[in-house]
Amino acid sequence: MLKCPNCQSKDIGKIGINQYYCWNCFIELSLTKGIINTHQVEEDGTLSSLDDLFDEELRKFSS
Repeated sequence: MLKCPNCQSKDIGKIGINQYYCWNCFIELSLTKGIINTHQVEEDGTLSSLDDLFDEELRKFSS
């Protein structure tokens, strides 16, 4: 199960193919080659990467 690397919540909704949204801390997640990429949704709808805030170990996804 996918867990948010920011808040550790499992309250994750699927919004597209390999795209998810954390309903607890309101960030968008995408999954690429087993790595979770985190993004903040800006007011104009663009995404800003938050990946530099998390260790790669926290961003690894194992099913």
